[in-house]
Amino acid sequence: MRKRQFIQVFGAAVAAFALATPAMAQWKPTRPINLIVPWAAGGSTDQVTRVAAAEMEKQLGQTIVIVNQPGASGAIGTKSAMDAPKDGYTWTAGAAQDLGAYQSLGSVATDIKDWHLFLSVANIQVIGVNPTRPWQNAKQFIDDLKARPGQISVATAGVTSAGHNAMDFIVKATGAKYKEVSYDGGNPAVVATVAGEADATTQLAVEQADMIRGKRLRPLATVSDKAVELEGYGRIPPLSETIPGFTAPANYFGIFIPKGVPDDVVKTVEKIWTDTIAKSEALKKYAQSRGALFNPTSGDAAQKAVFPAVQANAWNLHAAGKTKVAPDTVGIPKP
Repeated sequence: MRKRQFIQVFGAAVAAFALATPAMAQWKPTRPINLIVPWAAGGSTDQVTRVAAAEMEKQLGQTIVIVNQPGASGAIGTKSAMDAPKDGYTWTAGAAQDLGAYQSLGSVATDIKDWHLFLSVANIQVIGVNPTRPWQNAKQFIDDLKARPGQISVATAGVTSAGHNAMDFIVKATGAKYKEVSYDGGNPAVVATVAGEADATTQLAVEQADMIRGKRLRPLATVSDKAVELEGYGRIPPLSETIPGFTAPANYFGIFIPKGVPDDVVKTVEKIWTDTIAKSEALKKYAQSRGALFNPTSGDAAQKAVFPAVQANAWNLHAAGKTKVAPDTVGIPKP
């Protein structure tokens, strides 16, 4: 074979190999995948994770086992996923802003960049009160918080939870004080408020939706500058209508896979996220019925999307004296 012919043949072979490589990278799991939900069953993380997992099972041809492992505001389950063998068979889930705060809190030695993020929805917190309580709007609630500092109880899922974070925003904006009652998940916090164990909750709309529709909770406002249209109820006004200029970053939820797993695992999940999850009617319906924003994303775009909430959460916790180290010492600059 002449030299020129050899080069042409060799070049064609290299090109063919390059084209074949992505297909060869397709991951086919040979056993069930453990997906650790580090919060109680029925809460916001558990709800959306089960919907997304069911969609992924169809594409992977393998069972995804949801393992609820609550405790320490999500830190216990997250650490279990982090410490598991990096073979692609153990994932976790939750709110990215929680994942980004663990290192500052001293609970788990991990950074948001240690994980591949697969985001499904952005959730918004809501001030929901037991209907036997007198408050009819956010102004009345906040005025009473100020008038009776530390006497009104608010149920949350713990120190790093969305509900706690919402109250940190409210305290920062108003100077009000409250009594926090912590539970092992958003659903128990909501149930406790319905039962009258707590006066109010600031957990996510997705966790309160059924109770709001059933008139067992009265929504006063979203802890946001954005209103929520809740199917079967109507418009929940934003807190910015009561506190001019109030704002809060989007609270993204998703599935997290620790870095260090085989590349074909990540590439396969990325493809499923782009081709299936981003077009999932089941997830769209979930978001519409629960007052969430359907916004699937992954990769660098996901890291960029979550960082404002990671910053705000970590620095709010630091200002409240709950962190072990300043967030900027672990790569989270002050917003």
